[in-house]
This record gives sequence, C-alpha cells and structure tokens, in this order.
Amino acid sequence: MNDPETVTPSDQVEGALHPRETKKLFGQERAEQQFLKVFGSGRVHHSWLISGPRGIGKATLAWTLSRFLLATPDHNQDGGLFADAPVTPTTLDIANDHPVARRIMAGAEPGIFALHRSYDEKRKRYKQMITVDEVRKLKSFFSLTATDGGRRIAIIDAADELNTNAANALLKILEEPPENAMLFLVSHQPSRLLPTIRSRCRELRLAQLSPQNVALAVKEAGVEFPNQYEQALATLASGSTGEAIRLLQLGGLEVYQSLIDVITSLPKFDHSRAIEISEQYAGRGNSEEFELFLGLSEMMLARLSRFGALHEGLGPEAAKGEVAAFNKLCPTPFASKRWSQVAQMVSERLRHGRSVNIDPVALILDMFFKIEECALRI
Repeated sequence: MNDPETVTPSDQVEGALHPRETKKLFGQERAEQQFLKVFGSGRVHHSWLISGPRGIGKATLAWTLSRFLLATPDHNQDGGLFADAPVTPTTLDIANDHPVARRIMAGAEPGIFALHRSYDEKRKRYKQMITVDEVRKLKSFFSLTATDGGRRIAIIDAADELNTNAANALLKILEEPPENAMLFLVSHQPSRLLPTIRSRCRELRLAQLSPQNVALAVKEAGVEFPNQYEQALATLASGSTGEAIRLLQLGGLEVYQSLIDVITSLPKFDHSRAIEISEQYAGRGNSEEFELFLGLSEMMLARLSRFGALHEGLGPEAAKGEVAAFNKLCPTPFASKRWSQVAQMVSERLRHGRSVNIDPVALILDMFFKIEECALRI
C-alpha cells in the first residue's frame, strides 16, 4: 500500500534528488543572467513564468532563485546616507552553509511554499490536477507575516496542472499580489495556461540542454551516468535531464537498440526477433515500460523519416548501427516522404490501440508489419 511518506512527490523525478536539493543548474546561464539584470535594476517583478520542455531544469531554477532571493538583501534597500552603494550580484550561487541554504535543503524554510499536486489518501496516489484547496493554502501562507519581515515565495510546479477553479484562484493572487510576495510558475506548456495568468508574469524561457549539460545535470541529480552513452542518451532524451533519468531507469537505451537491430535486417524481416520483443510486454498495457517502448518506437520512425532529407542533420547515433540502417532504408527525399506517412499512421494506430486497451503484443507486431511493408515497397 502506497504511503505519502514513501511515494515520490509529484514535483520530483523518481530516483533523482528533489529540485530543492540540486545545488547546481547547468545550461541555463542566459536565464540566470536575465534575472540578475532585473534584480540589479531594483525592479523585480512579483510573478515569473519559468517555461520550457520537461526536464531541462525549470524547477531547479525556481528553487535556485528562491534561495538567492531569501539570502540576498533587496538591491534597492536604503541603508542610510553613509551606507556603501549596493553591489549587484553576478551569480545566483549561495554558500551551502548559509542558513537559508541549510533550511531549504532540509525542507524547513518557512519563507517558501511549494504548491503541487496533493496526495489522494483514498486512491493512494497523487491527484491528477492541482485543486483549489491547494491554492487556498497558498493564500493562507501569504496572509502570514514573514518572521523576519522579508520575502515570501511560492513555487507552483507545475502551473499546467492547475484545474479551472485553482487557476482562477491563483489569478486573483496574481492580480493583487501581497507585499514582498514572489511567485514562480513552472510551466512545460505555457499555452495551456489562462492568457490572463501569462500576461501577469514575466517569462524566463529555458533552453534545451546540450549532451554535455544533460550528462552533468543527471550526475548532479544523484543518478549514476554511463559516460560512454552520453551522446546516445542525450539524443534520445531530446536535451531533457528528466527524460534521460527515465531512460536510464527503464532501460531505454537497450530498448532503442533492440528496435534498430530489428530494422537492420529489413527488407528481410526477422519475425522471430520481432515476436520476442513484443512478448516482453504481454499483459503490461498500462506499464511505464510499455509507454516508453511506444515513445521510442515513434521516435525511431520520426528519425528514420527525416534521414532521407537531413542525413547528417540528425546528429549523433542514438544506437549502434542506426545510421547504417537508416541509410539503407531511407536514402532519398522520396523514401523520406514514404516513411513520414508510415510514421504518422503507426503513431495514430499505437495511440488508438493504447486508448482502447488492445493487447500490447498485437499492437507491436502490427507496427513491425507496417514497417516491413514500407521497406519492401521502397
């Protein structure tokens, strides 16, 4: 039976450190300097939208900014006639032994409220959406006077998960923010937010990570990283640390290699190997491993369909023999167009079959047969 004490929180990647425990952010120097420039001006906006794809450090940045703001005096604070002129910080880094840093690491900082999906005691899992009750707790937090008269900070992770009532309640806070309040809204898909919420936030758009920064961020998150797979893992993870961790934990590199091994034999199809792969997911239609397999299958077909037009533009190999297989199956723009049509059709069939609970074995074999059919035509 699941217990909230033992289940990974909804704002944390399973198997990795919580964002508040991650001490260093990689690959987002532009966003960091953008915030520092605003801070140095003495006119820091009260609400910030931190946007970008999943797993690139948005929550880590929100906690880094919170740590910095609580540990750094106001830049425009008047120290008196003979006070030294304030010095604009050049980094967001705060010493690990700073009292604020220690309290945040221990999850005991009273100046920060982390708003995320709550635990459903009845169903023994985290809720699918952030409810209005959680936002009411945030309003109560802001109604309290800070113990030191300083800032009070809220981190909403992720704002995309607010239900309608919760979003409207948050909007009221954004419209009339309390004094010394600061809100950081983490968003994977800003288009899903109310336009009125977006309009009241200043945006920090984060960049996709390079393979080197993905590797560094994975290690910083406390996950063992095989250096020899740095390029392949970063390619499959599309520059996302969170996705790289998921691929490592679920054996994603091995799954993608098995897919490449199957198509390497085309147009002479290795049916026994295809059946062997499909039977690994028998009875596991709702598993995370099966979802990973579907996603990697779609990625393989997308990369294959682009190869005829891009060739070297695909970047590093994501598996041994990938380029050789792609070069044989998709050597021209014409072949690229045919594979693109197959990729779209297979994706639709996989997702439809998943939604109506078709047997995973049948779904996977159907995909392989469609791939074989296209290879024979080309």
